[in-house]
Amino acid sequence: MSNDLLKELREATGAGILEIKQALEEASGDKEKAVEILRKKGGLKLGKKADRVTKEGIVEAYIHPGAKVGVLLELNCETDFVARTDAFKNLAKDLALHVAAASPLYVSPADVPQEIQDKEKEIYQEQVKGKPADVVGKILEGKLAKYFEEVCLLEQPYVKNPDIKVKDLLGEAVSKIGENIQVRRFSRFVLGN
Repeated sequence: MSNDLLKELREATGAGILEIKQALEEASGDKEKAVEILRKKGGLKLGKKADRVTKEGIVEAYIHPGAKVGVLLELNCETDFVARTDAFKNLAKDLALHVAAASPLYVSPADVPQEIQDKEKEIYQEQVKGKPADVVGKILEGKLAKYFEEVCLLEQPYVKNPDIKVKDLLGEAVSKIGENIQVRRFSRFVLGN
């Protein structure tokens, strides 16, 4: 284990040196596997932090070049100190840019009104008529998940890195910053709409 590799993983993940050493040992020195292990452990931290109250934060404004699309996004954290950091501000900017580019309608699946979910399920049930009963449930579940991926910010592939979802980006930020972070709400404005 070289010090350069430890330093590189420390900068990339924000994890502690001891955690990085353990992840590298577990991954037999493989950097990518170690990052994956650290992300999984970060997800566990996120689970513990998710219950914490987020009453501080910022409202970020993004106006797309050409001034035809604009976004206001409220990003919350636990303390005013974190809300003033560059890492938090940059995260808010990236999320506002994502909203401008990807046009989500809701923050998370929990925000989608039940009547809209029911309507989508009704449409999907029409589409799967005649399919074997044992696979219909899985097909409907998959189609609903795909719908959430299209309309829910947290479920969308992140525009700057489509290999991860926006919720993974938030999870990484929680691991690095060490506080619960939540997108409270956003509004997307399009000229003429």
